[in-house]
Amino acid sequence: MSPDTPSLIYKIATAASLAGARHSGHYAGMPIDAADGYMHFSTAAQLAETLRLHFRGQADLVILAVRIADLGQGLVWEPSRGGQLFPHLYGGPLDLRAVEWEALVSVDDNGNCTLPEAVR
Repeated sequence: MSPDTPSLIYKIATAASLAGARHSGHYAGMPIDAADGYMHFSTAAQLAETLRLHFRGQADLVILAVRIADLGQGLVWEPSRGGQLFPHLYGGPLDLRAVEWEALVSVDDNGNCTLPEAVR
């Protein structure tokens, strides 16, 4: 890991999609993750824009702060929106033991939200 690599990345989930994972300890992700074949994450700098673009008008969201160090070789940084490198996890569900903290967030109909203070 380079000095510029953050220690945490963020997964946006719905409360409903997380419900089963709370019992199994492994989160398979959102429908888009299954369709794309990998789990989408954002950095702290990308999080608000991801919420605005893809989760407008949703109130049942959970942000999972995930430790990069716990993800292993399945974590790949790939270009996406505007050429930015986004973290993607390949090779299976997210082990919830890698989650450092979680917080609820809502996105209004205009795409505005207040991120938790712990996002860094």
